[in-house]
Amino acid sequence: MRSNIGIIISREFSERVAKKSFIITTLLMPVLMLALMAAPALIAEFSTPSEKKIAVVDNSGIVLPVIMENAGSSEYLTIESSSLPLDTLLADTGYDGVLSVGADIINNPSDVKLYLRDAGSLELEGTFRNAVKSAVESTRLKNYNIENLNEILDEIEADVHLQTVRVDESGESESTSSMISFAIGIAMTFILYMFLLMYGQMVMTSIIEEKNNRVLELVVSSVKPLQLMLGKIIGVGLVAVVQVLIWGVLLCLMSAFLLPALMPAELAQEVSMAGAGSLDAASATFDPDMLQALAMLGSVIYIAKMFGLMVLFLIGGFLFFASIFAAIGSAVDNIQDASQLQSFAIIPIIIAMIFSLSVGNDPNSTLAVWMSMIPFTSPMVMLARIPFDIAAWQVWVSLFILYASFVAVAWIAAKIYRVGIFMHGKKPSVKDLIRWARYK
Repeated sequence: MRSNIGIIISREFSERVAKKSFIITTLLMPVLMLALMAAPALIAEFSTPSEKKIAVVDNSGIVLPVIMENAGSSEYLTIESSSLPLDTLLADTGYDGVLSVGADIINNPSDVKLYLRDAGSLELEGTFRNAVKSAVESTRLKNYNIENLNEILDEIEADVHLQTVRVDESGESESTSSMISFAIGIAMTFILYMFLLMYGQMVMTSIIEEKNNRVLELVVSSVKPLQLMLGKIIGVGLVAVVQVLIWGVLLCLMSAFLLPALMPAELAQEVSMAGAGSLDAASATFDPDMLQALAMLGSVIYIAKMFGLMVLFLIGGFLFFASIFAAIGSAVDNIQDASQLQSFAIIPIIIAMIFSLSVGNDPNSTLAVWMSMIPFTSPMVMLARIPFDIAAWQVWVSLFILYASFVAVAWIAAKIYRVGIFMHGKKPSVKDLIRWARYK
């Protein structure tokens, strides 16, 4: 015969997994993630700037040649030199804008104005800003009377690609990238942030609805309040875990089969070299950062490891915060009354998310280590640190503290829960919750 808590878990799980919204979001999320990854390239490919005809009044005589050289061949930008007064050009509707360059631009680089009839754009403004900057700097350098100065500058210019290789205790080397590790950590942190808030509030809302329908009062006659609370938490949590596991399996399949099939042989070879840490960045045909990113995304073992650790912290973080949400839901009669008490769960989650954004500066800083151990912030902060290959003992200590803290919080929440589900009509204060938690 199934236990009471098993029946509750089964009911909460099956009720949500059977919904069309769960199936749709579970299957569409990997597609959406791929679409977001491809979005920048698609935007760059299909978004073309509008055509502009700009008159240039160059009183200095040095800026116009640079503009013509850099932007004169552009398909969307037409440049015309003019000596007419500024007012006359502004009144001429044949021009979309006028660039006015002062005569003493060398000594006063800010003496330049761009007049536009329509809204400006970052690209257009950047084009003219860079042209003026280049003209001023080039003229100033010529004043030093150094022969072949441009050739000298070209020869000394260096394009540095720093390749980071991590060496473990056994001497094995593995290529890494702080930028890519930061991006992966933030992606996992955001997923956890979304799940903690969404599914945690789902537990709270379910309890409030059943409390208002007087369902809980009937159920607790045959089920202990602790079993009922844990059953709801675990049942809803299993939905989140199943969803993440499905995403992990789909991404592993894409990494193992789809990504290699889409890569040309030359690219695949350089990606393999980047993953092994043997790539010569100077002779690489493709961008080294892109190769490093593809090497990490193409490693099924790496992706499985990241998702496995994310599931562990998802389970621990959800159990911890869902216990708080469950206690809040049992203490109030409606969502409006719960808004103030929710801050005890929501604010730590938001703080953890904000701090996770700064972990990339130094994932091994004292503050980062402590924030990844405190259970209120550890799930997300630790996930932001894990891609940087931190010490394994820190990960396991953080998990132990998180799960041990869940036991303590669940014990307190259960005391509030067993009293709160029978309370109606009065919004409890924090003092009331503390008093309920101290009941024996």
